[in-house]
Amino acid sequence: MKRSTERFLTTHTGSLPRPPELIKAMFAKEEGVPVDPAALERRIAAAVAEVVRKQAESGVDIVNDGEMSKPSYATYIKDRLAGFDGENNSFVYQDLVGFPGLAKRVFGDPGRSRRLTPTCTSAIQVRDPEAAKTDCAHLRDALAAVKASEGFLTAASPGVVSLFFKNAHYKSEEDYLYAIAEAMRVEYETITGAGYVLQIDCPDLGMGRHIQHADLSLAEWRKKAQLHVEVLNHAVRNIPTEQLRMHLCWGNYEGPHHCDVPLADVIDIVFKSKPMAIALEAANPRHAHEWALFKVVKLPEGKVLIPGVIESKSNFIEHPELIAQRIARYAELVGRENVMAGSDCGFGTWVGQAAVDPDVVWAKMAAMAEGARIASKRFWKS
Repeated sequence: MKRSTERFLTTHTGSLPRPPELIKAMFAKEEGVPVDPAALERRIAAAVAEVVRKQAESGVDIVNDGEMSKPSYATYIKDRLAGFDGENNSFVYQDLVGFPGLAKRVFGDPGRSRRLTPTCTSAIQVRDPEAAKTDCAHLRDALAAVKASEGFLTAASPGVVSLFFKNAHYKSEEDYLYAIAEAMRVEYETITGAGYVLQIDCPDLGMGRHIQHADLSLAEWRKKAQLHVEVLNHAVRNIPTEQLRMHLCWGNYEGPHHCDVPLADVIDIVFKSKPMAIALEAANPRHAHEWALFKVVKLPEGKVLIPGVIESKSNFIEHPELIAQRIARYAELVGRENVMAGSDCGFGTWVGQAAVDPDVVWAKMAAMAEGARIASKRFWKS
């Protein structure tokens, strides 16, 4: 994993806007409409090439495939793992309970309303070991045509898989998590074996508190979070720390978020995870203040923070000076070499999600790159 040694590097969380034709094809696939696999694969490859080019043109240093091949960052596993054939899971977002009008709007999102989350009804096995290899190949081909510092690919954590897909087969939650971990290990090791940085998406350590375990006390929930980290570490046991990064998320939806677990209540558990870098929400109004936590919490030796300096649900284009200030707050507390600029979350979490206009996304990315340049001049004066 690249480290900041001369300037602040930039990256993002993973998902990016998909082309309209790809959205149509993936909607059809999710709805059971026959889709020509070869034609779909060609569309995905072209979309990856385009999204990598746009990242590079926007000034992003560490780029990815935009998750073009996935219906969402988590639910894609139903296509790659066997064992998920039951009824769809349902969710209660605690922060939306008191706002039924807003809840209707959130769950009416074209992508979110189409998501498929079948229950686990049999032993989990790898169904499609070639899918991750294809993702790696598409990114490799796209990177060959641009100038970028590094490539990364994302994958769902065992914990977030257990969040979206209920267990009706394994005797215990722990057994279920470890079964997921062993199956997902194939994808994790495929990505890192191809030479890419692996980002593990872990909304279970944030969002999981208010949509999966809201009935537990904080102490009880922390035990769950600790188990999730232990399972994650088990799943990535063969991967070098420096080839791993984690995304901590409270849910990429425009809701009140007043039920979000504070970063202070989970950060010590997050620090026990193996990934070297931790990407976290730091720009939205519910978490923008939490930079101050690092006045009292020490960043462990070797860890890197990727705070979100641009917000993923707003069409406001952040001013580069504001972005520079956000970067500086973290750099002053944990060291300039331990900070990389990122986004709060993805801009295409679900196929068809369009909270931020695609053209605005690239303008926000360019603003992030400019803000990083401004901050770099202040921290690397030579």
